[in-house]
Amino acid sequence: MTQLWMLGATELGTLIKSGQITCQEVIEAFLQRIQEVNPQVNGVTVTLEQTALSAAAEYDRKIRRRSNALREKPLLGIPITVKENQDVAGSATTQGISPLRNHIAEGDAPHIAQLRRAGAIPIARTNMPEFGMRWHTHNGLYGHTKNPHDHSLTPGGSSGGEAAALASGMSSLGIGNDGAGSLRWPAQCCGVAALKPSQGRIPIANTGTATHPIPAAFQVLSAHGPMARQVKDLTLAFAHMCAEPSSDPWHVVAPISGPQPSSPLPVGRVCGLELDSRVSKAMDLAARMLADAGHPVENVELPDLHHAGKIYVQIMGQYGRLTPQPKRAPVGVISAEYNQFWEAFDAPWSQAQGDLVHDPLMARGEIYAQWHDQLTRTPLLLVPIATIPAWPVGSDLDREWLARWLTQIHTITVVNLLGLPAVAVPVANIAGLPQSVQIISRRFREDLCLEAAQTIEDRANLNLIASKFR
Repeated sequence: MTQLWMLGATELGTLIKSGQITCQEVIEAFLQRIQEVNPQVNGVTVTLEQTALSAAAEYDRKIRRRSNALREKPLLGIPITVKENQDVAGSATTQGISPLRNHIAEGDAPHIAQLRRAGAIPIARTNMPEFGMRWHTHNGLYGHTKNPHDHSLTPGGSSGGEAAALASGMSSLGIGNDGAGSLRWPAQCCGVAALKPSQGRIPIANTGTATHPIPAAFQVLSAHGPMARQVKDLTLAFAHMCAEPSSDPWHVVAPISGPQPSSPLPVGRVCGLELDSRVSKAMDLAARMLADAGHPVENVELPDLHHAGKIYVQIMGQYGRLTPQPKRAPVGVISAEYNQFWEAFDAPWSQAQGDLVHDPLMARGEIYAQWHDQLTRTPLLLVPIATIPAWPVGSDLDREWLARWLTQIHTITVVNLLGLPAVAVPVANIAGLPQSVQIISRRFREDLCLEAAQTIEDRANLNLIASKFR
């Protein structure tokens, strides 16, 4: 018999609306699953048991009364988990640091409020690295999150808690964010799906933005987005995260879908990159799946990724701080391991900037023009996420390793630099671990990315719950 925690958000919604299960049964099933599994994974930080069960009970009462108001709730009773750097009313937005453990949000972030109005029920918060500034999930407040497939490997970061929770069956739908691959990289490590939306699609502000301003680099380079075990659940969540106007100056209220193509779109399979054999095999399989579905697939070389990587680092370096000069966090704010990471990362980060250009945002526009030309010829791009798979825990504490890593994620950061949408989708289990690719398209054409990712998912036919947790 299939357990409720094994089902995705869309499947759960269908069962709830048909009356086969209640909202309370769903919430109880996931809370029980968290209790059983989280001690081994540490993806969930705190549960929101009381408010979640209360919301479920209220929805069940309205269902019994056949309330017409429920027709406007497409996510009715769906449990969601939320990364700890996004406001959820009544819960701490810790950013992964101990001094914020009691920083209780008075309201929901705009996209969380929209999901809640659509019927979603937040059931737990998930782990992240301190300040979200690491590609592995660890902090001094909650410790390490484990990769459900292999505890010796990183679950990724910074949305590693979300990815691990999904891959171990503790969540049906997770909400993370992505400033340098923080949705797509943990999705690759843990073998789940993720959508990094276009710049401006989803308001990035929390409820306290007026008193806690967001640096310009994060306004331009980062995005909130959903994570799930099924692409159709990304589509469901995305439709209810970005529809309403907000105070975010970059936010654009735009149609969720654009004109539908009359035939399968051309796909540019990115070549010319030095890939780990497992990543290369996943790329080959994904290209074959898209070709089998009728997409013309051709090899393409992207505009200078190394230059794009330098411009990304320059924008983040110049505009990613709240103060003119970087300040070292006081003792007790960050963990010893985080401090070790930044001491190792300082020199590679500085070197990655290369020779400073006069205006990195102008350079960004020039790079975007080149990508626009490529996306006009091939509206879909099949690109590796990182050029290597999940690495052993602790790798990112080595300076020489970090210098190589920054070149291995140019295919990640260029998406953030240009504000493009991308969907991470698992392709196959290779050498015992899931391997994924990303589909990229033009701004505000998330629908094209999601449709292509669905094509891959349908043919891959994977069980995305880690085998030891089924």
